[in-house]
Amino acid sequence: MEQSWKQAKAVFAGALAAPLVWLVLFFLAPLAIVWAYSFGHNEGLTQIAITGTFKNYARAIEPLYLMIFLKSGWVAALTTFLCLVIGFPVALAITFASPKAKAWLLLLIMLPFWTNLLIRTYALIAVLRNEGYINKSLEAAWSLAAKVAPLQPFQPLEMMHTNFAVIVGLVYVHLPFMVLPLYSALDRLDKSLLEASLDLGAGHLRTLFKVVVPLALPGIASGVLITFIPALGAYLTPDLLGGPDSQMIANVIERQFKRANDWPFGAALSFLLMYLTFMAIAVQALLGRKKSGERA
Repeated sequence: MEQSWKQAKAVFAGALAAPLVWLVLFFLAPLAIVWAYSFGHNEGLTQIAITGTFKNYARAIEPLYLMIFLKSGWVAALTTFLCLVIGFPVALAITFASPKAKAWLLLLIMLPFWTNLLIRTYALIAVLRNEGYINKSLEAAWSLAAKVAPLQPFQPLEMMHTNFAVIVGLVYVHLPFMVLPLYSALDRLDKSLLEASLDLGAGHLRTLFKVVVPLALPGIASGVLITFIPALGAYLTPDLLGGPDSQMIANVIERQFKRANDWPFGAALSFLLMYLTFMAIAVQALLGRKKSGERA
């Protein structure tokens, strides 16, 4: 008689042991140490005394840092919204493309994952800087127009080290995180429902908003979540593309650990960011459960 997989506990234990040990030693244990640091204070340059104090968390919700949290949330929300607006038509186009074109389009969407984020960010700098491709193209067009009518000397657009550059960079980096879940949801749609909607007199726009969007809501929710969370904790993009007024909470955390050498306060900020992430996941799970209950 063959043994069922549920009874083969030794096999499961052996398969689970190595990754579980790795997870505990190199993820959970360091995370617990940093969490403990958030309840301590510096003693000298290298020592941290863990006293159970909440003063780091109280400092983290002071108006200065609270405004940075709120600004980070606003930037992440705007990035997520723009990714949704741009990504939904892209995912829809991939869904209805021919099999050969679909493979190439998916390859183009996934291609940025094969390139280092630092390289992609520096490529964006080459586009946005004063001597970049955008300003050079505008300058060439301006010179042609100046031959027809007298114009003032061309002034390059100041795009680098602004909030605009940060938003563009975040959308550029996180757009694939939105497109892939949307495509996964749209690709499972029953195409006969769309045909029925059109046959019954609904136009393409009405079919899109009344049929496609409601059926794609699970993919939209997943895309929003996995786009918003990385955008909220983004560090490299605001650091390279933003200016003094464009810094997000991850940049503040980095300064606490490196420049200010205030690990307890940096740990408190880090875990507040993590708590916000958990809250976003919990809200998404509750909304998904509520919708599942309504359908049942």
